[in-house]
Amino acid sequence: MADGGTPNNVSIKHVARHAGVSVGTVSNVLNRPEIVTEATRERVSAAIRELGFVRNEQARQLKAGASRTIAFIMLNGSNPFFTDVAAGIEDVAEERGVGVYLCDTRQDAAREARYLDMVGEQRLRGVLLTPIANEHPRIESLHHQGTPVVLVDHHDETGQRCSVSVDDVLGARLAISHLLEGGHKQIGFVGGPESLFQVRDRLAGARLAVAEADDSDARLHVIATEQMSIEEGRVAAGRILGMPTESRVTAVLCTNDLLALGLLQEVMQAGVRVPQELAIVGYDDIYFASAAVVPLSSVRQPRHELGRTAAELLLEEAEFLPDHVHRQIQFEPQLVVRASSNWRIH
Repeated sequence: MADGGTPNNVSIKHVARHAGVSVGTVSNVLNRPEIVTEATRERVSAAIRELGFVRNEQARQLKAGASRTIAFIMLNGSNPFFTDVAAGIEDVAEERGVGVYLCDTRQDAAREARYLDMVGEQRLRGVLLTPIANEHPRIESLHHQGTPVVLVDHHDETGQRCSVSVDDVLGARLAISHLLEGGHKQIGFVGGPESLFQVRDRLAGARLAVAEADDSDARLHVIATEQMSIEEGRVAAGRILGMPTESRVTAVLCTNDLLALGLLQEVMQAGVRVPQELAIVGYDDIYFASAAVVPLSSVRQPRHELGRTAAELLLEEAEFLPDHVHRQIQFEPQLVVRASSNWRIH
């Protein structure tokens, strides 16, 4: 028997390996063959025949009685970035006949814990989570309970669970390099708290870009915020305006577009010309970035695709435990340059 199995213990994982495709592709051949190319269907079907794979209908019936609902526990529901991610999740859920609970932690660890408890108590099919902290005992508890967890907008370096993220170190490097190329030497990094993975990675990328610069006079000034909101962007603007004119930053990278929009509003009300006196780059490239009074440069993330990919991974894992193979998918960001930073110091 090929692949070391027998007709009684051949799993979908064996079929995928034998056919040279993913477990998800085998699932599609079995459940939604119309979305798979004919050549792939034939290859998977041949592997099924050769290995003697028999679908476990009893297990399928048990699974059919499981919850048809998943949860997306997001970091900040007031940020359009997360609502765009949620739209991608909902599209996949609708295609698969699954409901979605949308939960907003508001960057509050206690709220996150309550939502994770709810997921466990209600035996949901799985949870998509943008975590506040790196490790959480409730995540491990869900894993042992058999409830899959997929991390969204956070890269899992352990390989112990699926994750979907964007390379935030690269995104910040792209933004800071753009500002350095514009002749800026005193650059602000606006964002926080640093306990958030996204902030830490973006700060690491910003520092790396400055360290790699040919200009030894280049400096990065960290302007910390308590939240990533429009209100905190206005507070950060006040700190920048309070700097001595001769040492004030001439450009800033904000860790999301909400901060950048609040900062833009405040400095313009104070009579600061953007980008001539202060260049601004945001992060996420939400719709409102391009619609700002001075269109905002921003690091674009594939928000909808993040959500779709995460939901597909979660439902695949929920269907094929324990044969599921964890994957960590990371997208590359793109810098979109608009009027708010399209200026070169002479």
